[in-house]
Amino acid sequence: MHSYLVTVVAALAAAAIALAVVEVVHRLTRRWGRKSLLLTELTQHAHRSFQVAATVLAVQFAVRFSTGYAIGTGWRQALLHLLVLAVIATAAWLVASLLVVVEDTALARFRVDVPDNRHARRVRTQVVMLRRVTIVVIVVITLGVMLMTFPAVRGIGAGVLTSAGVVGVVAALAAQSLLGNVFAGLQLAFSDAVRLDDVVVIEGEWGRIEELTLSYVVVQIWDDRRLILPTSYFTSKPFQNWTRTEAKVLGTAEFEVDWSIPVQAMREELRRLVESTELWDGRVCVLQVTDATGGTIKVRALVSAANAGALWDLRCLVREQLVAWVRDHRPTAMPRLRTEVGDGASDLAWQWIQPRHATRRQAEAEMPDDARLFGGSDDGHARNEAFVGPDEPAEPREPAEPRR
Repeated sequence: MHSYLVTVVAALAAAAIALAVVEVVHRLTRRWGRKSLLLTELTQHAHRSFQVAATVLAVQFAVRFSTGYAIGTGWRQALLHLLVLAVIATAAWLVASLLVVVEDTALARFRVDVPDNRHARRVRTQVVMLRRVTIVVIVVITLGVMLMTFPAVRGIGAGVLTSAGVVGVVAALAAQSLLGNVFAGLQLAFSDAVRLDDVVVIEGEWGRIEELTLSYVVVQIWDDRRLILPTSYFTSKPFQNWTRTEAKVLGTAEFEVDWSIPVQAMREELRRLVESTELWDGRVCVLQVTDATGGTIKVRALVSAANAGALWDLRCLVREQLVAWVRDHRPTAMPRLRTEVGDGASDLAWQWIQPRHATRRQAEAEMPDDARLFGGSDDGHARNEAFVGPDEPAEPREPAEPRR
């Protein structure tokens, strides 16, 4: 009974001393770490794991010292073995916490709340994936070390090594899909094909990458639904990444109107409209006739915005305002069907009547900047050079005059 009491008292005293020492270290770290991000992260994320690991280690030494480092009876042997397992587990917890602190400190240098955050999102994606891999490795190593503390497991170690090849083949076949997703996740992290917060179009759904793991990817759809896909999907099927190089995007709004529509007046109205809203980033504002079949013509308005969300609102605004403009100011240009009514047996031939405003039509034939997607401005010339073929030299261009 005396030995039991000595062991309990020694364990309690060791735990109290360890807790006191950890608390002193914690308070000193908080005081010194007010100007250090690393020390601040340590006090917030590694304090609990350090406290538990130090307490368990102190109790384990106290129990061993009180028993004279002897094996002793069965309950002492079981208690010491349990404490060894606890020390291994808490040490792994402490190592994982320290790695998380280091990774968070490194991530703090890369801000994602700025307009040009492509490099920061790439680093963030890679660090998050590395964190998951390191945690998995720590867990596997910890379980292996804990199992090796059992004599029975150490005894069959040679047999396990002998049959490792067969077991590896069987495990690879059984977990082929899982391993494929894991390697696909690592490939995504370091190939820079997709990053956290990237805007993508997948399976006809538009959203952003909300979470990226080793086995699956969570896409937040624009209406707050979640699309969950395996990571192997992104390495085996095509998808659209709208923020691969930058967040700026182009979008269109199409209209079917009558042939009598004054295109230049509609183009000027589009320019006035986009210049009056903060949704337009000032890069591209083009209106072109893309088709003329049947009784109508198809007019396409091409505009640009700083990001996909602003582009969606801008496209909707352009549709609403131009439809209202056609309805209120050019009602004769609304889509309509023409029917020929007359005597089919008449010998009177059709006569062409020259339009009254010939000079105005000729002026409209001159293509202004707002009518050219691949020219007319610095952005248009740059786009033209980007789409020149390998055997087709790009024409030299002069800088466009500033628009007044």
